[in-house]
Amino acid sequence: MTRANLDVLIPWPDLAVRHGSWPDGLGVHVWDAVTPDSEPDQEVLDRIGLWVMPYGVGGAERLLERLPALRAVQSLSAGVESLEPLLPAGVRLCNGRGLHDASTAELALGLILAAQRELPHWAAEQAAGRWAPHRTRSLADSRVAVIGYGSIGSALATRLRACEAEVVPVASRARPDEGVYAVSDLTALLPDIDVAVLVLPENAATVGLFGAKQLAALPDDALVVNVGRGRTLDTDALLAEVATGRLRAALDVTDPEPLPAGHPLYTAPGVFITPHVGGGSAAFRPRAERLIVAQVRRWAAGEELLNPFPRG
Repeated sequence: MTRANLDVLIPWPDLAVRHGSWPDGLGVHVWDAVTPDSEPDQEVLDRIGLWVMPYGVGGAERLLERLPALRAVQSLSAGVESLEPLLPAGVRLCNGRGLHDASTAELALGLILAAQRELPHWAAEQAAGRWAPHRTRSLADSRVAVIGYGSIGSALATRLRACEAEVVPVASRARPDEGVYAVSDLTALLPDIDVAVLVLPENAATVGLFGAKQLAALPDDALVVNVGRGRTLDTDALLAEVATGRLRAALDVTDPEPLPAGHPLYTAPGVFITPHVGGGSAAFRPRAERLIVAQVRRWAAGEELLNPFPRG
């Protein structure tokens, strides 16, 4: 089959109602991987050339083996390192870069503010009916390292500066003209950091990147925030630090994940956890819809797709 003869599979219905009709002659089918009996017949799957995968639905990858004509996959996640090895050779992969910038930066800011202003403590005080004020830490005037300074990190930096924090951006390579430090400089920077925020993808270079050495370099009472990928932060090393009360943590991602019942992170002192909801806000859907529509129209027109992810 040529690309012109291949159909598209998307996760949400009614996009044409909100964004305009699909190109003439293009077959567009819907599978959300959640609704019972919604999986398309094999006759349809045999014609799918572009698959926009459902977001946040475990096991959706099972459909790959039933898509013999597949030419391209659009993931709505920014991180696609675990998906890439599952794709057949020759299938292009596009990620959701930019879709989660606002949502994840917003949650990261919320986690920092919650930890610095002790919101979990005040919630417990309210539940107990106690009124016992005391002074707290602040985000204003804090020095915040944003480690993994890509599009999400940049969005977070904008929000942090609005809160009068000093931002120290760290990326894989230094960009002196932008004031961005290299990750090789990280350990030297950490002694002067009040809040270290990890916004790292998971790959061979980042797994365990923030470990015992980096944690030890942080000053007493520093806050470690992870909104990237759980395995970039050494869980055992973090537990050792928070157990003594020397460091605090606010985590949207963990290792392992999902975090099993009874895991010591749940009850570790000074640790605040959200269940990987960084991208799961109302800001995600409209951005994702616009990307899906743009990709489908590019596919129909034979144009290059957006957000290509390089495959090895």
